[in-house]
Amino acid sequence: VQLVESGGGVVQAGGSLRLSCATSGRTWDTYALGWFRQAPGKEREFVASISGSDGRDLYADSVKGRFTISRDNAKSTVYLQMNSLKPEDSDVYFCAGARDLQIGSLPDEYDFWGRGTQVSVSS
Repeated sequence: VQLVESGGGVVQAGGSLRLSCATSGRTWDTYALGWFRQAPGKEREFVASISGSDGRDLYADSVKGRFTISRDNAKSTVYLQMNSLKPEDSDVYFCAGARDLQIGSLPDEYDFWGRGTQVSVSS
């Protein structure tokens, strides 16, 4: 079971990045997939989640209207399009999968995690 994030980097405030998370090792079609972020010394924070069954999505208030989560089950990949980035969006971003969940925002609900990708937004 693997989740591998990519697409992080350094961008100026107001810019965009698209994160990708490639999944493997099982059929992820029915799993909820989510993105979380974490700064050093802080708790992991929910960013967005997408349902496996009907494509419903859920966002943290801090990113609503700027970030979009999507999934391509044929490619076993989940994406996070991040627009209008702010310096406070700088964090390590993690992809996560939940076996018995439709959609959710709590880290404890997720069973599988990637290693993360760094996003840095300069002012």
